[in-house]
Amino acid sequence: MDWRDEGILIAAVRHGESAAVIEVFTACHGRHAGVVRGGGGRRMTPVLQPGARLAVEWSARLEEHLGYFRVDPVGGGLAAIMADRAALAALGSVAALIGVALPERDAHPGLYARTVDLVAALGTAADWPARYAAWELALLAELGFGLDLSACAVSGTTEGLAWVSPRSGRAVSLEAGAPWAARLLALPGFLRDGWEATPAPAEVATALELTGFFLEARVAPGLRRETLPAARARAVEAIRRSGAARPSPS
Repeated sequence: MDWRDEGILIAAVRHGESAAVIEVFTACHGRHAGVVRGGGGRRMTPVLQPGARLAVEWSARLEEHLGYFRVDPVGGGLAAIMADRAALAALGSVAALIGVALPERDAHPGLYARTVDLVAALGTAADWPARYAAWELALLAELGFGLDLSACAVSGTTEGLAWVSPRSGRAVSLEAGAPWAARLLALPGFLRDGWEATPAPAEVATALELTGFFLEARVAPGLRRETLPAARARAVEAIRRSGAARPSPS
C-alpha cells in the first residue's frame, strides 16, 4: 500500500550505511516513520533537518510495516531559524513534544496546520514566542487536556478572567479568585483573546508557566519516561534569555 502527503520532519536517524529512518508529522497521517534510502548521504542530509517541510510518499507491503519514504522539500529553508538560538530551541521542543505525546499514525489536521504556521514564524515574526505558547495550549487540547478559558468556573462571568484553576483547568475571574490567588495560575490575556500587538515578554513567560504546568501535570504522567523531554525546558530558558519572555520583577 502507499499514500502521499505533506509533513514536517521531526526526527532523522542514520540507518545502516546510507539510509535514514525519519519521523514526519503529516497533515493526514499523523506522526509517521519510514526509511529513506540514501537519507544518510551528503545529498539528503541538508534536506532531512528537523522542521523541514516535505512532500512525502510512503509505501509498504503491509500497513503495519515500517515502510519507505520518498521525500522532496517544500517551500523555503530553515536559515532564519538556524540563525536564532531561541527559535532553534523552540523548534526542538515542538519536534520533541510531537514525538513523545502524539499517538503514532493518528491524524491531527488542526494541530498540523498550527505547527506549519508556527515553524514558518520561528525566527522571522516578532510574536513567534507568543505563537509558541499558544501552540502548547493547542497541543494540550489535542491530547484531551484542553483548558476551559471561556468563563469563570465560580461565577460564570466572561469578564475579568485572570486565573486558571490548577485542578480543573478552568478560568477564574479576578474577583472570584482573589481569596485563592496564591493557589491559582495566572492567565495572560493573549492566550484567551488572541492579540494584535506582540505580547510583552512577561506575558509570554506567564503563558509558558501555565502551559508548562499542565504539560507536566497531565501529559507527562502518560509518557514512557513520565517526564517532558528536556528540549521543552531548554526552549523556555532560551526564550527567556533572548528577552522574548522575561518574568515580571517581583
